[in-house]
Amino acid sequence: MMEKVTNTIIETFEVISAIPRCSKNEAKLAAWLMDWAREHGYPFRSDEAGNLVIQVPASPGMDGKPTVILQGHMDMVCEKTPESAHDFERDPIRVLCDGDWIHADGTTLGADNGIALAMALVLVEDDAVRHPPLELLFTVDEESGLIGAHKLDASLITGLILINIDSEDEGVFTIGCAGGEETLIRLPLAYEDRPDGWDCGRVVVGGLRGGHSGVDIHKPRANANRLLGRLLLRLQETPDVRLVSLAGGSAHNAIPRDASAWVAFPPAQAAAVRDAVKGCEQHLLEEHADTESNLCVHFEAVKDTLPDHVLRPESALQAVRLLNALPHGVHGMSTRVAGLVETSCNLAIVRIKEDALDIISSQRSSAMSRLDEMTERVTAVAALAGASATRMNHHPAWAPDMQAALLKRCREVYGSLYDKEPVVEVIHAGLECGLIGDKVPGMEMISIGPNLRHPHSPDEKLNVPSVGRVYQFLAALLASF
Repeated sequence: MMEKVTNTIIETFEVISAIPRCSKNEAKLAAWLMDWAREHGYPFRSDEAGNLVIQVPASPGMDGKPTVILQGHMDMVCEKTPESAHDFERDPIRVLCDGDWIHADGTTLGADNGIALAMALVLVEDDAVRHPPLELLFTVDEESGLIGAHKLDASLITGLILINIDSEDEGVFTIGCAGGEETLIRLPLAYEDRPDGWDCGRVVVGGLRGGHSGVDIHKPRANANRLLGRLLLRLQETPDVRLVSLAGGSAHNAIPRDASAWVAFPPAQAAAVRDAVKGCEQHLLEEHADTESNLCVHFEAVKDTLPDHVLRPESALQAVRLLNALPHGVHGMSTRVAGLVETSCNLAIVRIKEDALDIISSQRSSAMSRLDEMTERVTAVAALAGASATRMNHHPAWAPDMQAALLKRCREVYGSLYDKEPVVEVIHAGLECGLIGDKVPGMEMISIGPNLRHPHSPDEKLNVPSVGRVYQFLAALLASF
């Protein structure tokens, strides 16, 4: 029976995955969800941001019970391998099966957080599940910085019990998370004409594992933007090599896997450029031999479509030094929760756009004063380089409550089902619970989810049997009310 329900959940997830839904592009999925609500006769409402709430009446005999909110987000991180031709604005995600796991074909899977939507819909359609009144809260633009939750019209919801289905480990109850903030750094650049007869080339850093900037930030994974910065600093020492452009990273909450830059040089310096790249490659391969087995660093000569302009030497050096000076990684461990990263920073995105270098840095901390400290450090480095810094997408931490009635209920239900204690944790990643709880005083919240590995990267995969077990727990939890 459970296998049949699990298959239905995966089939529903595949339907959702056929609808393009990168952050800020959730309208088609929202329309599909509204159609689903109409077909079932459920009222729904949305706010100006696009967040959607579907109201589901209680099962027979469950009237008068407290309303429970099942919550997930509609958008997904859209990452792909360099060789993938996938168009995230048009193409469906191709879901592939590998034993007990499903993954996508060269892209992120989007189980973060499409599986939450699929589980919620199947729970409602399952006549065997007894539940109190439900509100299905599906938010938008979570992956860009919890934007939908930031803009949520709290009048959409009436319940004071929220189950967020956006965690990544079965049998783990999350009851707190880090706060976060992003910083947009902008450094003005000065250009001059590319000298006649000069060649161009592209230096590439790729093949890194990447990962989630909250969940994986403490792991020994390289950041492509940092490695590119080191390589470009090495090239600055080579005479007559001029920076043209650079780009790396694609999401504020993903550790960059790939980065590249264009450089210009006189033909006589081609060998020196190759030697510099090769020398840097050897150092980086040695440093990351045990952790980044697919790391590649290489130089590609470019003969066609040569740029008309190059950065002036002083402007290029300023940009490269800024890239090397900005922080990345863990900057403090919690003294209250063993093994928990307290404060970190992700050097997430770098782009030269027209006459400026734009950098997005993402800071996290479970201590809001430390979050301010980390952001001020990033801002100070930017100022020293002559760049501006704009703070954005601030969201509060979610403070844990070990005595919450919802946590007690979840523990009891889980123990009766599986005859063991669940793990209760606070995480370094950001969850919408912090913002929703801030908007609705008195909200009790918990976050759960099936086993999900390598989110925010093309290696993302979802364990199918764990989907069934989490569904079983959710059904029992709802019936317990």
